[in-house]
Amino acid sequence: MFSKIREEVSVVFDRDPAARTVFEVVTTYPGFHAIMIHRLAHRVWGAGFKWLGRFISYLARWLTGIEIHPGAHIGRRVFIDHGMGVVIGETAEVGDDCTLYHGVTLGGTSWNKGKRHPTLLAGVVVGAGAKILGPITIGAGARIGSNAVVVKDVPDNATAVGIPARVIDSAAEKQRNQQAEKLGFSAYAISADMDDPVIKAIHGLINHSVNIDQRLELILAQLNKMGADMPEGEARDSFDPGYLNKIVD
Repeated sequence: MFSKIREEVSVVFDRDPAARTVFEVVTTYPGFHAIMIHRLAHRVWGAGFKWLGRFISYLARWLTGIEIHPGAHIGRRVFIDHGMGVVIGETAEVGDDCTLYHGVTLGGTSWNKGKRHPTLLAGVVVGAGAKILGPITIGAGARIGSNAVVVKDVPDNATAVGIPARVIDSAAEKQRNQQAEKLGFSAYAISADMDDPVIKAIHGLINHSVNIDQRLELILAQLNKMGADMPEGEARDSFDPGYLNKIVD
């Protein structure tokens, strides 16, 4: 028992640089309290004392602001940072070494009995305010961006952002994000599928910029094959567009 408590305390030090002493963690960290109380509530629930399990979880919610159904399965070394507003449903499963930030919901989309809440495999990190809904699976090592609404499975080691969430680990999306950084704009947590004309226009401009860069790279590569003296590195990124005309002349 004490070894498990020490393990839960060590997790806080591993993932929260604000943690200073064991006494501080044990007495003032609601995420730690919620997990430890849930362990008791889950055991009581599993023993058939359903009302008592619910009452224990109710007390934990009142004390910590974190609501974990006693039927939920929580793995080892799970860390809930800050925690206020976290809701974890009855059939949810949270794997080992997962991290949840405040405002996270692991909810259902149906009133039917049976599996109706998500499963998080090992090492998942869920950003503040994210909603993961339905009997879906979030792959091991996946990252869910803040305020994302996830309603479909997410592969292992992928990153999902937006409303509805989309996986951004594709080559095209990475290229778009790199171009956005060059332009001084971060497209993180913004989905092209959102019904917002401004967002659609921004993504259209970024995509156009990526396309133009690809064409310029192709032109430069062909000129280089022809023996033209082409700039390299940073000079190549900032060279005068009129340079191409000089080469042609």
